[in-house]
Amino acid sequence: LHDTVHSCTLVSTVQEENKEEEKVFGNIFAELESVDLPLGTTLRSIYDDQPNAHKRFMEKLDARIRNHDREIEKMCNFHHQGFVDAITELLKVRADAEKLMGQVTDTDRRLQEAGREVTAQTEEVIRCRIQQRNMATTVEKLQLCIPVLEMYSKLKEQLESKRVSQYRFCQIMAENLPRLREEIKEISMSDLKDFLESIRKHSDKVGETAMRQAQQHRTFNSAVAKQSSIGHYTKPVYSLNGQTHTQNGLMINDDTGDEEEADEEILTAQDLVDFSPVYRCLHIYTVLGDRETFENYYRKQRKKQARLVLQPQANMHETVEGYRRYFNQIVGFFVVEDHILHATRGLVTRAFTDELWNMALSKIIAVLRTHSSYCDDPDLVLELKNLIVIFADTLQGYGFLVNRLFDLLFEVRDQYNETLLKKWALVFRWIFELDNYSPIPVETEEEYKLVVSRFPFHDAEIEKQDFPKKLPMSQSVPQIYTQVKELIYASLKFSESLHRSSTEIDDMLRKSTNLLLTRTLSSCLQNLIKKPHIGLTELVQIIINTTHLEQACKYLEEFITNITNVSPETVHTTRLYGLATFKDARHAAEGEIYTKLNQKIDEFIQLADYEWGMAESDGRASGYLMDLINFLRSTFQVFTHLPGKVAQTACMSACKHLSTSLMQMLLDTELKQISMGAIQQFNLDVIQCECKYK
Repeated sequence: LHDTVHSCTLVSTVQEENKEEEKVFGNIFAELESVDLPLGTTLRSIYDDQPNAHKRFMEKLDARIRNHDREIEKMCNFHHQGFVDAITELLKVRADAEKLMGQVTDTDRRLQEAGREVTAQTEEVIRCRIQQRNMATTVEKLQLCIPVLEMYSKLKEQLESKRVSQYRFCQIMAENLPRLREEIKEISMSDLKDFLESIRKHSDKVGETAMRQAQQHRTFNSAVAKQSSIGHYTKPVYSLNGQTHTQNGLMINDDTGDEEEADEEILTAQDLVDFSPVYRCLHIYTVLGDRETFENYYRKQRKKQARLVLQPQANMHETVEGYRRYFNQIVGFFVVEDHILHATRGLVTRAFTDELWNMALSKIIAVLRTHSSYCDDPDLVLELKNLIVIFADTLQGYGFLVNRLFDLLFEVRDQYNETLLKKWALVFRWIFELDNYSPIPVETEEEYKLVVSRFPFHDAEIEKQDFPKKLPMSQSVPQIYTQVKELIYASLKFSESLHRSSTEIDDMLRKSTNLLLTRTLSSCLQNLIKKPHIGLTELVQIIINTTHLEQACKYLEEFITNITNVSPETVHTTRLYGLATFKDARHAAEGEIYTKLNQKIDEFIQLADYEWGMAESDGRASGYLMDLINFLRSTFQVFTHLPGKVAQTACMSACKHLSTSLMQMLLDTELKQISMGAIQQFNLDVIQCECKYK
């Protein structure tokens, strides 16, 4: 009975504990499933409660997970048929959508075909309306002039019939008219001088506006430009005094836009410069029969102004703003001349503007060639290149030949490459300075993927190894590889917008990469190998690094090919010379290994202190020699990682140098006599060397 009561009590106690435990774990699960409560306190309470509480918690957690899985399965089974029906409906909709897409495509094609005719007719209507408006304006102005013309006609009739000459006012007019004509000419010439002075002040603003419009036009038509032939340009349309100046020089009124569009228009040359003094002075000198004098004066003054505009500031090469102001002034000058060429008849001719441009082009090229040579910042050279392209596109849009400017860009490209090489030389030195010259340790799969994403490393044996593991190259290898790709990108930036073929761009990229590998990186490696603090271990790692970089050259070839889409099998494709660079560096490192190894042997030999008159040998090898052998053993162990026969050659070189040094000790001229004990001791050392070598 006692046992029965005790059992019942235990069962009751266990049930109460289970209920209490269910309640506690229920509260814990409620807190864990809440997204608003912090989890740290809850989890800590589980592990701090009782010694086995975490085990019971895991059991309860597994049970709760199974319960949720059953509920999810029930819900999925309940909604499965609805999901299948929805997929069936979607498949039907897809078929209808494909049919509808075909109809939409066909409708779009027909609309485009119909729209082309409508567009052509609309343009014709616009031209007709503009002509009608111009004709109406002309008629209106002529009507205002009719009274004057009628009076002039009557006066001409009176003069022909000689009815006026006898009057005194006619004689006074005949005397004063020549003087009045000269005064009018002087006043108009004074206005012209003010105009020329005003142009000098506003040329940079006019040029800035024209270059910005050309850049916007070029960006807008970039897709069309890629499809057109190289060197083909569309002349940009610019507005003067509310009129559109087209390529053929016609002045077309352009007031059809609404007021909001007019407010958003960029200021034009006519908005910034009032050309009326030129028109007025030209008309006056033409009427007075002295047009040639006016033309010669205007052209002479503009030539003087052109020479002033072409003079650069002394510090122009220091900032991109200096180049921009220089280009703006030149563009402004020639935009004004182009407007005068088309707005007047014969004041300036195409031959005159071409003469001015050829003179200016020679001066511009000389200035840019000089100032760009002072620049050592690749970013500034790249901005200069972009400015030259926009400058050339702007002026070519106005009919000026700019082929020599694009030829100049090849010289600027060489300067750009030089600045890049100088910049990357500092980058390489910094990478080598920070390298620990040890294999790269990788602890996890993520770290391994990160390294191979930066550097194309593939080794089946290493991939099979468990983590953690080590990659054979040091951290400088993926960094160098990444920086070479960065230089290719930087070189590609300069090749953009040069109107060159993919083959030419591919050739540019490969040549700049070759310069980086064969000159900059090679020089940095040679300097690194010769540094005093680079020991044997570092030299061994450098040899391993250059081996992997050499193997990665083929991936750089593929990288450039993917950028330019030019097959490396093309006849004129430049090859990368990285293989020779890394082989030379590796040979230099091997030679330095032999040199440093011999120097280290010499240091041990200098510690030798033979007692040449000793009576009897110690019976064991000298201490300096044992230290030397231990050093060589550990060193040759490191050499086993080297490719090829470097380790074997180093071993042979060290043994030969050691034997030569020992022989020189015996043949030293200062050594007068040797005892039998000394010879026996020396013999023990030689025997020790032979045993260790075997």
